[in-house]
Amino acid sequence: MTKYMTFRKKLSSASKKNNSLLCVGLDTDAKKISGSQFEFNKKIIDATHDLVCVYKPNTAFYESLGAEGIENLKQSIDYIKNTYPEIPVILDAKRGDIGNTNEGYIEFAFNYLKADAITLHPYMGKRSLDPFLKMEEKTFFILCRTSNEGAGEFQNLLVNSKPLYELVAQHVKDEWNYNGNCGLVVGATYPKELKRIREIAPDLPFLIPGIGAQGGDVEKTVSAGIDTNGENAIINSSRSIIFAQNPREEAEKLKKLINSYRKI
Repeated sequence: MTKYMTFRKKLSSASKKNNSLLCVGLDTDAKKISGSQFEFNKKIIDATHDLVCVYKPNTAFYESLGAEGIENLKQSIDYIKNTYPEIPVILDAKRGDIGNTNEGYIEFAFNYLKADAITLHPYMGKRSLDPFLKMEEKTFFILCRTSNEGAGEFQNLLVNSKPLYELVAQHVKDEWNYNGNCGLVVGATYPKELKRIREIAPDLPFLIPGIGAQGGDVEKTVSAGIDTNGENAIINSSRSIIFAQNPREEAEKLKKLINSYRKI
């Protein structure tokens, strides 16, 4: 594994090795655990490393503890990098600002934490995100049709007779993906929209939250989200796995269920 392996290649390698589209979200709420976030995450990672294609820590759960939480986040990513280097890490941070500010986000996400990918807001446009998009070895998952209940307030608004989320998908595919390093965040809770976005962007990787605690349907999600090769869908589950009585058993069950609908 060279330091220059792109996220896309790393994802493909991990997915094939583990025969998995499963992403475990490390949404480690300190109020729900005993001990440090890192020690909790280490147990989850050790229990599931051969079942996943990606890990996805959400920065909010670590930032809420200040310096202690950031250190736990760094230790968790370092542990993945050192112990299971074949598995990529998506930093779920939902960043996106003007260019100079984005340089700071880049320093934190990639130079300090050593993440492989990050989630970004599209609202300020391509020019503001160029500092990210120029990084060929990383991947940037742009929020498109999110899984939360209120997502349609703006994302469903018609612009030139099309829903805004369709325009985001089209712009990312046609104009932002000039380095082949863009993906989309599309919620499992909206399978019809997921299917439409896959039609618009047949080759982009999708990060698909909403399975598990949010109630997304696995069969509909897999059917709508995978590409023609049965790949490029990163199906995330967080709370329902990491806080399960037996996280490995829960992860293995979901991995097998996802694969049953991939028909591979």
